[in-house]
Amino acid sequence: MELRVKKKDIDAKLPVFAHDSDAGADLFSVREFCIEGGQSGQVPTGIMIEIPVGHVGLIWDKSGLSHKAGLKTLGGVIDAGYRGEILIGILNTTLTPYTFLPGQKVAQLLIQKVEHPKIIEVTELNETARGDGAFGSTGV
Repeated sequence: MELRVKKKDIDAKLPVFAHDSDAGADLFSVREFCIEGGQSGQVPTGIMIEIPVGHVGLIWDKSGLSHKAGLKTLGGVIDAGYRGEILIGILNTTLTPYTFLPGQKVAQLLIQKVEHPKIIEVTELNETARGDGAFGSTGV
């Protein structure tokens, strides 16, 4: 499989797999961008991608930024038909502003196959041991 990437900004970095065994390719900020504490923002990458039909791009946290800096990605589904710039929604869960520098890792991109099941309305669902047990129903 190939992932076609177009630079919208000449200074943009292409996604890169840090290791051959990595599931996600790193995505990078194309310019300096500050997210105030408790706020969210869209970090520009300066790239556009062509996800193959039958696949989806999923944006996930960089674990270091998530665990060490309290930064969480938002709205991370990129459909195969989208051709605009990849903007990374980030929520700063801390009270401290965080500034991304140009070329800094922001998030990671996973490409996965998509299934399109036939949707059928029914009046009953099959029973299971869990049933309608919701949050915490199997323990904390």
